[in-house]
Amino acid sequence: MKATMKDVAALAGVGVGTVSRVINGVKVKEITRKKVEAAINELSYEPDEYARALKTNRSNTLALILPTIWHPFFSELAYYIEEELSKKGYKLYLCNADGDPEKEYEYIQMVKQNKVDGIIGITYSDVDKYVSSNLPFVSIDRHFSEDVTYVTSDNFAGGRLAAKELVKRGCKTVAYIGGFSPFPNETVNRREGFLAYCRDKKITYKILDMPEPITDLREQILQFIKKNDTIDGIFTVNDFMGLNVLETLETIGKTAPKDFQLIGFDGVRMAQERKYALSTIAQSVPLMAVTAVDAILNKIKGVEVPKRIILPVTFVSNYTTIENDKDAIT
Repeated sequence: MKATMKDVAALAGVGVGTVSRVINGVKVKEITRKKVEAAINELSYEPDEYARALKTNRSNTLALILPTIWHPFFSELAYYIEEELSKKGYKLYLCNADGDPEKEYEYIQMVKQNKVDGIIGITYSDVDKYVSSNLPFVSIDRHFSEDVTYVTSDNFAGGRLAAKELVKRGCKTVAYIGGFSPFPNETVNRREGFLAYCRDKKITYKILDMPEPITDLREQILQFIKKNDTIDGIFTVNDFMGLNVLETLETIGKTAPKDFQLIGFDGVRMAQERKYALSTIAQSVPLMAVTAVDAILNKIKGVEVPKRIILPVTFVSNYTTIENDKDAIT
């Protein structure tokens, strides 16, 4: 027969309330906690999570909303978030929104229905009206009109760093290639940081900035490069855009780093043990995961959390940039 909380209390010589406090992480005397834990182990007692959720109004479960699980960056982030939550005794619902605002709305409703305790979300859909400051919600990259906490990398500094690294490697005419969302998010600062460096250092630059959803991407890239054939350094809004640029320019016989150098943003890897897909401004995915988890758990506990949390980025060189640096412009 399955052991009950009463069985644990009897074996430990304490009351049922004391066992409940130990299970729920409430502080008790050290000697008492050890007695209860020893009894739990001896009886192989497993708390009824559903009953606990009813009593505490907590499910010890969080939801993670992703635009897609096909993108390696989002998959890696989900891995580290789940790993961090597991350490803290939480389970995770992985919600693949696939760009559908109705799906995202349904996931957000899960908090209001007490199915999950909170949400970490990467969303580029029109869900602003469903997200409020009193909802346990932590956003990644996107900011909302409400006072919602969001975690982001230092995108502006990353854009500046990309421009600096291209110039450092001898590029004379650089370009930014990216898309922009109709909804406010931090990724636009990658472009702004890149352009700020070019303007400060009087570097010649070109821009291809396309409204999302992007149509005829490769044709737009081709026409842009043909029109600006002196471009020898490219920074893309993310690594996937960078890979599209590489594949597109190969069709006209241009390869990196022989004909141009290229730096992406994110730090995409196809597997944990693999190198980055190209030279990139890498975000620290483990740090982003830990930071987002800490923020949402603090919000659930009612602890004040900063609205904007900015994380550092680094440049990682790979085959799309040369290694022998030219005279640096700092």
